[in-house]
Amino acid sequence: MSEVVKTHRCPICRKIFTNDKYAPFCSKRCADVDLGRWFDGSYAVPLVEPDELETEELREVVENAESSEK
Repeated sequence: MSEVVKTHRCPICRKIFTNDKYAPFCSKRCADVDLGRWFDGSYAVPLVEPDELETEELREVVENAESSEK
């Protein structure tokens, strides 16, 4: 019976690879390139500021939860 070989595509260089040592990257070099992009700010998680109404609603929920614990 033949063995199934799992392949992946590196998100940095797009090379297809089978070794999971540096998954999801094909090599240490590609993993380091990705890490460098996080460090230099190329990648960023967008910040969504809640508006005044959402902030007030959240504050009320927290206050109600605290008062029900007592």
